[in-house]
Amino acid sequence: MTLSHDRERTDDRTRLASGAEPDAAARWRAAYDAAKRRDAEFTTVSGAPLQPLYGPGDVDLDPERDLGYPGQFPFTRGVHANMYRGRLWTMRQFAGFGTARQTNERFKFLLDHGQTGLSVAFDFPTLMGYDSDDDMSVGEVGQVGVAISSLADMETLMDGIPMDRVSTSMTINGPAPILLAFYIACGENQGVDPAQLRGTVQNDILKEYQAQHAWLVPADPALRMITDVMGYCARRVPQWNTISISGYHIREAGSTAAQELAFTLANGFEYVERGIAAGMDVDEFAPRLSFFFDSHIDFFEEICKFRAARRIWARRLRDRYGAKNPKSWMIRFHTQTAGVSLTAQQPENNIVRTAYEALAAVLGGTQSLHTNSMDETLSLPTEKAVKIALRTQQIVAEETEVAHVVDPLAGSYFVEAQTKRLEDEAERYFAEIEKRGGVVPSIEAGYIQREIHNSAVAYQAAVERRSKKVVGVNCYVEGDEGPTIDLHRIDPAVEQEQHRRLAELREKRDDAAVRRELDAVRAACRDGSNLLERFVAAAHAYCTLGEIAGVLREEFGEYVEPMIL
Repeated sequence: MTLSHDRERTDDRTRLASGAEPDAAARWRAAYDAAKRRDAEFTTVSGAPLQPLYGPGDVDLDPERDLGYPGQFPFTRGVHANMYRGRLWTMRQFAGFGTARQTNERFKFLLDHGQTGLSVAFDFPTLMGYDSDDDMSVGEVGQVGVAISSLADMETLMDGIPMDRVSTSMTINGPAPILLAFYIACGENQGVDPAQLRGTVQNDILKEYQAQHAWLVPADPALRMITDVMGYCARRVPQWNTISISGYHIREAGSTAAQELAFTLANGFEYVERGIAAGMDVDEFAPRLSFFFDSHIDFFEEICKFRAARRIWARRLRDRYGAKNPKSWMIRFHTQTAGVSLTAQQPENNIVRTAYEALAAVLGGTQSLHTNSMDETLSLPTEKAVKIALRTQQIVAEETEVAHVVDPLAGSYFVEAQTKRLEDEAERYFAEIEKRGGVVPSIEAGYIQREIHNSAVAYQAAVERRSKKVVGVNCYVEGDEGPTIDLHRIDPAVEQEQHRRLAELREKRDDAAVRRELDAVRAACRDGSNLLERFVAAAHAYCTLGEIAGVLREEFGEYVEPMIL
């Protein structure tokens, strides 16, 4: 008998009988104990033990306090009264590769096939704040996303796309304010008032220090830039989500569902506190905060995670930070299916994994969704693979009928018990982070990074001992025949093309204006004035990403990662 079976006997013997006629509960218990069981660890994908049956005794639920109604505090059941009966979630496929022109063509392909919003993936040099012709960029230009080095590239990226009618999400963090400045300036050059721009910039630097490692400068100046973005957009770009607080990369780095929930919301609380400390009223900026979560392969745990997130955020914003606007209490989030759950082996199986993960996101109440393509462990997606991924969302939306009812799993003993478990685990992490002095000291001490690392190691060990099954990897394995599908390869000529474009830009632009605007950025670093305002002006002068980021590195220094092992 496995350890998990022993836990079942000790943990649930009395609770399972509650709410049921005693003899019936005893008969079930006896039948269960006598029945054959698979040799498996009955846990969530995060390792949390699961009882064989859930009943009324497992749920301490006050429906009015803990559930409420959709669109009402504490938003456990969703942020809108009618949810998908009013409108479906935004189908926002993550896309970007090669040059801005190539990605512009992919955007138009997706829009033509029913996508309702854009989501930009940037290449590594852009993510790290380097121009395509920098020595640090060699071999990486356009490889895992689109290369954007200046306003000129952004203009090409959005060519022929009406920026006042299409919502755009940009997944970038360290240099996020600079890329947002390029986008704002691009819209202005299209004749679009910034107040008409809709979209999101990820701009979540705390999770970079914790999980993804794409940063420019140390935490304090990075957080200052984030509050500058909040303040500028509150005045000038009011429909823009100024930060997408991201659990996705925390989960992809190996965290459990509870850690993703806890560290993501803790980061969100830190941004709220920084905004308040900068002199802003919480209701001035909190309604434009959004979130980005992973939808992993454990169907029910993910649904419960989303429901717990809404409840925790609503209570904390209202009760701790004194937000009075109900829009400040709402946690609105984008979801992406779990890239880390995809396998290079038998890649067609990834279509099935993605479909279940997408369904969990919808049942959990997401506001927008990206579905991964089957080939993403092997290459950037082909047009065929990305169209299948988009069609997966459309099938969930149009054929399964799950969007007809708001929060259909509410009241399930299992779902409500797991929602409360995740909430309680998150609260324990909040208390530990607070005891350590807050999020930034916890990062500087390596505490959060170690927690994620240890969970990743534990999961990998479970896969290796085959207590966690992965089809095609440690069970139902076929011969190693290599990729069985067509792959998308990036032409090395992309790098030369970007070098040529940058050389032409530097030849044509006004060098005096470039120097003037870079000096203005440097002065703003020193005098505390709003940096996004200066970045927009620098964008219009066609200062490059690398030039602006270089000033920031010179003025603020570079972040040094702590040792965690």
